[in-house]
Amino acid sequence: MHWIDPDSLPETRGVVKGFLLNPHGELDGIVLDSRQVHFPPHLSKRIARHVAVGDKVKVRGVKPRGADMIAAVALTTRSGVTILDEGPQHGDQKHHKPQIEHRPMEIEGEVVLSLFGPKGELRGALLDDGTSLRMPPHAAAGLVSWLSPGAHVKAWGHGVKTRHGRTIEVDEIAELVDAPTE
Repeated sequence: MHWIDPDSLPETRGVVKGFLLNPHGELDGIVLDSRQVHFPPHLSKRIARHVAVGDKVKVRGVKPRGADMIAAVALTTRSGVTILDEGPQHGDQKHHKPQIEHRPMEIEGEVVLSLFGPKGELRGALLDDGTSLRMPPHAAAGLVSWLSPGAHVKAWGHGVKTRHGRTIEVDEIAELVDAPTE
């Protein structure tokens, strides 16, 4: 059981625009209108089962300082199902990270959203094609302008692609200074 009473937290409502994947291919967030909602990956299967792109949902969670995102404690679906973060050992099943093959990937595009960890630490960016670029916070800290909306970047690394999206663990990244502007 989570120590925070979700009913005491602010409620945010919106439309699910897309899913965010962690480097293991699990869901660890959604884009709600134009804001990141982070949730722990042990909720991945329940979120995938009950939430679809285009759904209206309600989220109760906390907003870390300095980051425009919500760390979710509870999410209520359009059908009224509430998915509550009760820790990684829900019931008798322990959460195990999936064994997934990471493939070399290369991508370029425009950053539409900075991505943060649950405590508000910058950890990457979401590109206009829905690809998540992920990196450790210490690496992201030096690349704030490249990971901010409007930047055009090219990235290389290893990643995964699922029916919910694509994520790349960035090994190298470059800013595209001659990128077309509209």
